[in-house]
Amino acid sequence: MYSLLFDLLVDLFGIFFLMYGFAVIVIYMTITTLSGLELREQFKKNKFVDYKDVITTPMAPGVSILAPAYNEGKSLVQNVRSLLSLHFSKYEVIIINDGSKDNSIEVLIENFDLKKAAFAYEQTIDTKRVKAVYKSTNPSFSKLIVVDKENGGKADALNAGINVSNQELIACIDVDCILAPDSIIRMLRPFLEETHKKVIAVGGGIGIANNCDIKDGTVVKYRVPSTLLGRFQVIEYFRSFLLGRMAWSRVNGLLLISGAFGFFDKELVKKVGGYFPATVGEDMELVVRMRRYMEEQKIPYKVSFVSDPLCWTEVPESEQVLSRQRNRWMRGTIETLQLHRKMQFNPKYGFTGMVSFPFWTIFEKNAPIIEFLGVVYTFILIFLGEFSAVYFISLFVLIYFFSVMLSSFSILFEELVFKKYGKKGELRKLIITVLKEPFFVHPKLMIWCIKGHWNFIKGIGGWGEMVRTGFKNTK
Repeated sequence: MYSLLFDLLVDLFGIFFLMYGFAVIVIYMTITTLSGLELREQFKKNKFVDYKDVITTPMAPGVSILAPAYNEGKSLVQNVRSLLSLHFSKYEVIIINDGSKDNSIEVLIENFDLKKAAFAYEQTIDTKRVKAVYKSTNPSFSKLIVVDKENGGKADALNAGINVSNQELIACIDVDCILAPDSIIRMLRPFLEETHKKVIAVGGGIGIANNCDIKDGTVVKYRVPSTLLGRFQVIEYFRSFLLGRMAWSRVNGLLLISGAFGFFDKELVKKVGGYFPATVGEDMELVVRMRRYMEEQKIPYKVSFVSDPLCWTEVPESEQVLSRQRNRWMRGTIETLQLHRKMQFNPKYGFTGMVSFPFWTIFEKNAPIIEFLGVVYTFILIFLGEFSAVYFISLFVLIYFFSVMLSSFSILFEELVFKKYGKKGELRKLIITVLKEPFFVHPKLMIWCIKGHWNFIKGIGGWGEMVRTGFKNTK
């Protein structure tokens, strides 16, 4: 009897893995199709949009750029100068020095002629103690505000920036990112275009600046990173932004806006209590909480995404740093899904509760565990003598070529619309990376994400040290 039961379980697991694999193929083919349609629509719109109108229209909302900084003294001055040179008039730059242990506040004071301001600081959202607010005596830096506070983490620093901000929208960025000069006006377009729904947040495309040439705070020459891990992340960002977020934006099911670059309606952010400091996935958690509020209030709303690569960031190229990042991302995802589990398969929350939330639970949160169980299942079949080499090779080839096809589509979309890596040598490197990724990178990602699950269960938190080498090709 036990033998029959065991055989039944083995068969059931086999059916489950087949159904899961089939679902993955169908869902990601659907995502690719939706992404292509949305990308084509945005591309057509861009042909007829005069962004000068956005700059001059009195209808354009003001923007407060919030940039938390912790021990960024070496590159802070250049990054702030870049933020102060964006092509827009109605914006302010708020740098939040989150208890840095280096000379960050000193270099800011010295280079931007800062003085303590008699600033009426209203703590609408609770944060760690704000020690001082600085403004410049130099009219050239009139848009700059610097907040010096006790260390409380990124979410806490952003909340302090929200308390200080004066504009209708907040733009939350990483201080070491490079923004395109026209990034603000392009991100404002969804807020101005939508008339039937309230746009509560807009995400922007993120590019990878490793190995690129930077001049005066702008990427002037694009190259793929020199390492396999760096090139893999270029492909991954293509898949994530040009496929995933474009598709979810089209059906208004987007749950995540990158913490590196996102615009939010400040009034709504304050209503829902600001960023939640107790999670390492504060960017995703805020978007889900905002969506939850709008659904509960039955207010028509939209979360949009702008495909243009408007923000450029440095990605980790060492396994040690990348593993810490992916561990943190997985823990942040689990925390958000746990905090808002009430939304899961709940028709009260519409498309978000019935489609977006379950997708993230099944195909983002649980995917590494299911993959690992698939490996274990294969070894069990070998041990039992029921392993079919023909079946295994056929399934492996199918999955491999589907993975390659999906990544190839993401490269195709990038080259059709943006053409940042048009040289044959760069494209060849990306294609080789696509062929290598399933063998040399993906298994490691699976292990790092499973470790994220384990750390969450054990209660091991924290960000982990994110070591950056800086933009080496800066000119």
